[in-house]
Amino acid sequence: MKLPACAAALVAAALLASLTASSGTPAAQAAGVRALPSVNMEALVKAAQIDPRRPEGTPTPGAKASVLLVEKALRDRKLLDEKWVDGSCGTKTITAYARYQKSLGYTGLDANGMPGRTSLAKLGAGRFTVTHVIAPGSRVSAGGGLVVNTRTRSMLTEAERLLGRDLVLEQGSYNPGGDPTSAGTHDGGGVVDISVKGMDASAREAAARALRRVGFAAWVRSPRQGDWPWHIHAAAISDTDLSAPAQHQTGDYYLGRNGLADRGPDDGPKVAIRTWEEYQRR
Repeated sequence: MKLPACAAALVAAALLASLTASSGTPAAQAAGVRALPSVNMEALVKAAQIDPRRPEGTPTPGAKASVLLVEKALRDRKLLDEKWVDGSCGTKTITAYARYQKSLGYTGLDANGMPGRTSLAKLGAGRFTVTHVIAPGSRVSAGGGLVVNTRTRSMLTEAERLLGRDLVLEQGSYNPGGDPTSAGTHDGGGVVDISVKGMDASAREAAARALRRVGFAAWVRSPRQGDWPWHIHAAAISDTDLSAPAQHQTGDYYLGRNGLADRGPDDGPKVAIRTWEEYQRR
């Protein structure tokens, strides 16, 4: 008996669906396999800066689930003791992650304990996916022989737009040992010193405010605080190339401190703390 056209189409569709479900195609497999959990890299990296500056075991709000996934992966590689699998990305977890990076053959800034895009993806293979990826970008010239990365340059450009004036760098990034007074903060990426020549107190504060708005931990530094002239010191929050001292500075910034060795109260303009990625989504 010949079926009506619409009935024939329904039968054909049902037969195709049956064959697809039994053939092991990606669609059929996806229906039977549970999706992997995800690590929010932005939240994880934020925790990697803040948690080591607080008592061990204190998690950063919004980051605990991602940190736990990473800690469990490090534990299973016998790089982190079970007792430190607590959702806080403290010094034990940072040290374990640095060991993991070194096990991949990474050195220098690539083994600084800050989760990077490539190492995190490798750690998560078959365990978790990575969302909200952060990358510092390539190294570029900032003029005068100074070097920054493309993320930092984009942040500086936006701060200049908000401020309505150009900013002149006195020191760039990736400058290991270049300035002993900087305590190693410029050894990695994301950190710059900005000239305040010709600025009065109001202009200096406005510049620091613009830098903070786009995602820098930025402070106006005076000669009273150390062996340096007036300038603005700015560290790009969540730059995965930050040196260890710069990581500590950004963590202290979140905790309302001044980024100096005395860990005094923050003396900069009050601005809602955002990363560059958060600023772009505002």
